[in-house]
Amino acid sequence: MVRERVLLDEAAIGRALTRIAHEILEKNKGIEDLVLIGIKTRGIYLARRLGEKIKMIEGQDVPIGELDITLYRDDLSEKSDQPLVQGSHIDFSIEGKKVILVDDVLYTGRTVRAALDALIDIGRPQLIQLAVLIDRGHRELPIRPDYVGKNIPTSRQEMISVQLKEVDQKEQVVIRQTTTL
Repeated sequence: MVRERVLLDEAAIGRALTRIAHEILEKNKGIEDLVLIGIKTRGIYLARRLGEKIKMIEGQDVPIGELDITLYRDDLSEKSDQPLVQGSHIDFSIEGKKVILVDDVLYTGRTVRAALDALIDIGRPQLIQLAVLIDRGHRELPIRPDYVGKNIPTSRQEMISVQLKEVDQKEQVVIRQTTTL
């Protein structure tokens, strides 16, 4: 039996992203040399939303890119014999930029490690910071987010699902736990 509980609704997601946008601007002293890069898939939509919130605050656009880490994953052979590579779309230089890497859930850190490898292959940024909507713990690598929407301690048997309108036609974060009778 699967139990599911809503942790964040649409309004809570919006509030978390607004707070993260303000924290990014405060820590980086504005938007000079700032770029947002979302990790496919949901990180892209979160990066776009952060970009919109930053524009509302600062009155200027921040470049937003899309990063596909498929070929950088250390578990690629476990995922599929024929991985689906969608490609990265970063139509600006990251050389000397302050890159904010955006993802939906931080768990073991392996996705972020792959994203760092992919970014370094593209260019040499001034710095890379990590923004995540959910940090659920259980790191296997020494990776820590700079910006967190919500810390949600979980067990390894639980699953966090970020559902966004652009992908899932729903707007919520849920936790699922499988229980045996």
